[in-house]
Amino acid sequence: MGVSDYVIDLLLSLMLIIGVYQFYFWCQRNPFAQARELALPVDERIPYRPEWVWIYSGVYYPLILYLNLVLDSPRQFTHIAASYLLLLCTQMAFFLLFPVSTPAHWREYNRLRTLSERLLARVQRFDARSNSFPSMHVSVATLTSLHLQPHFGAAAFAFPVLVGLSCLFTKQHYLVDLPPGAALGWTVYRIYSWFT
Repeated sequence: MGVSDYVIDLLLSLMLIIGVYQFYFWCQRNPFAQARELALPVDERIPYRPEWVWIYSGVYYPLILYLNLVLDSPRQFTHIAASYLLLLCTQMAFFLLFPVSTPAHWREYNRLRTLSERLLARVQRFDARSNSFPSMHVSVATLTSLHLQPHFGAAAFAFPVLVGLSCLFTKQHYLVDLPPGAALGWTVYRIYSWFT
């Protein structure tokens, strides 16, 4: 692929990310059922570490966009983009039919004392307590790592592990949100693999 192909793919990826979040926000405002909480005793024992927001948002989006730099063809781009759209549709079904929200008191941990807490507050301004299950951050990170695995080997799987930890330490997700998120990302990748 030429430089212009990479630039176009990167711009399309940015537009897809921005566009996808409109569906995510719509699901927050229009669930089909009352949101429930899935807290386990272990969730309250996980410490609040706002500095993990730099993984949660600061590394998360750039690594997804990095995927554009390892593409071989425009066809591969369209297939990978389709895998993310399939993942979004599946996530939306969960968010609408089985809405889960994190406890309100988790948001009160943020006292805006540090740069990390201010960034986390900005994230939380858009990212409501709902749409918690399964973790979309973990499902997207898992799908991304599977797409990157041919280039980075097993090291690619550090991405969903770090993102999962950031979900817990920033109190954005329950522990129970993470394994289904990873399973969903893996399942979508398997479907993607059948068509490539």
